[in-house]
Amino acid sequence: MSPVDSTVPGFINRLRERFSTAAVQVAEPRGEVTLDVQPDIWHDVARALRDELGFEQLIDVCGVDYLGYGSDEWDTSVSSEGFSRGVEGKSMGRIVWGELPDGAAPGAGRRFAVVAHLLSVRHNQRLRVRAFAQDDGLPTIPSLVDVWPVANWFEREAFDLYGIVFDGHPDLRRILTDYGFVGHPFRKDFPLIGNVEVRYDAERRRVVYQPVTIEPRVLVPRVIRDDARYETSAGETAQRAEVKK
Repeated sequence: MSPVDSTVPGFINRLRERFSTAAVQVAEPRGEVTLDVQPDIWHDVARALRDELGFEQLIDVCGVDYLGYGSDEWDTSVSSEGFSRGVEGKSMGRIVWGELPDGAAPGAGRRFAVVAHLLSVRHNQRLRVRAFAQDDGLPTIPSLVDVWPVANWFEREAFDLYGIVFDGHPDLRRILTDYGFVGHPFRKDFPLIGNVEVRYDAERRRVVYQPVTIEPRVLVPRVIRDDARYETSAGETAQRAEVKK
């Protein structure tokens, strides 16, 4: 048996030879190898990666919400002092429940994705596998519990926080949020301040739920941009003089 080429180019070639279909795309941004898989073959690809390519260990399964992906958090203005100040918050979590910001209408099956991180101890290689759900309203991906049992709690977490349904999961229920929790807190359209707040009512002698009383606000960071004045001896001298004044 010929030795396996463990280099990144050799690894990519083996993936392309095994998954020679348009449904699987091999990408390599930032030196990371990623398989973009269609959801209908998500389970078959996972089994092939385990049995044929030696990825015996599942590191993580997580959900991703690409709503508003690539848009800025806020408009900024740059001053002469090299600082950036936020003007108006645009984050999905700063909107009113049930609404979406301008230009953030959900697409046809390209909002929610599931990402699995795999490790091959035998070949000392790592792989990222991603699949986009076809339906934004009810994102569904086949479960990987029967391939890697450790996926059980990972998929429950993605279901709880993103609302992604894993078809075939043996016990798909919430794992982090409280009983009766409404919504999925990691979705981009979930308010950062939440929908309800909890407090103890002394008169009723019990914990009660009520609408959130916190006003949403924009926290503006103070960012120092690169300034050549700090990189020269003349600039340092001038800055010291300003400080003494």
